[in-house]
Amino acid sequence: MSTSSHGTNADRAPSPAVDRALTVLEQLVASDEELTLTALAKVTEIPLATCASIVYTLERRGYAVRRVVGRSHFWRPTLRLYGLASQLVRKIDLSSVARAELRALADELGMPVHIGVLDGASVVYVAKAATPGFIQFDTYTGKVSPFNLTALGRAIAAYLPADDLDRLMPQLAAGRGPRARATGRRAFRALLEDVRATGYATEDEEEQADISCVAAPFFGADGQVAGAVGVTGFARDLDGEKRDVAVAGVRRLGAEISSRLGCPAAALPGATTVS
Repeated sequence: MSTSSHGTNADRAPSPAVDRALTVLEQLVASDEELTLTALAKVTEIPLATCASIVYTLERRGYAVRRVVGRSHFWRPTLRLYGLASQLVRKIDLSSVARAELRALADELGMPVHIGVLDGASVVYVAKAATPGFIQFDTYTGKVSPFNLTALGRAIAAYLPADDLDRLMPQLAAGRGPRARATGRRAFRALLEDVRATGYATEDEEEQADISCVAAPFFGADGQVAGAVGVTGFARDLDGEKRDVAVAGVRRLGAEISSRLGCPAAALPGATTVS
């Protein structure tokens, strides 16, 4: 039985040269100010000569630029990295990133499954796996709802950076459903603490009578919350064991979408908490 000369991924040794180059590039991007070669070598713990070879290569390829002041050279990254990232973002369509999984969960529950993203103080539904039948929920791609009145919006808000959340707090909308909660900031922050503790959000007849939903967040490559995936159903149906299945499903989908977007595992709920 022959074996491949290339070996498996586990057999392949990592490249120290590539590792060092990426370390230098990441440090340049992370730094709030330009760095001298000496400072860059010190903070990355890479030998000065090696560090110099890396930054000169990055400069030649257009990923770094230097500013010369006397005998000192100060390095910073260029926006060519942004160009690469933009190309990648255009290729990642949230409406299709987990289409099969959305459909599978919708079929399992007999309820629609959605993906939503935050736009200002609103949640925009960007994808939906509908269910067949005469009764259809008033959720559709492009629908806009107040962020604090949906499980999708709460799942996102719970993991926003503090400054971003502070900017949203004056825009809390009042619910019109029979179980609408008070819209005070203290109460909403307490609700978000519960979301972070459990890893998912709920909404029960607060925005609309007879309708409930559960949702879980997903995260981008930068570790920041990028959106949420949720299930919507009649309150009488989205209860008990079926709710447990829905919660497990949206949490699983949130983790899967995060992985496909390149999110580090440490940024997922339960591993770290975004304040």
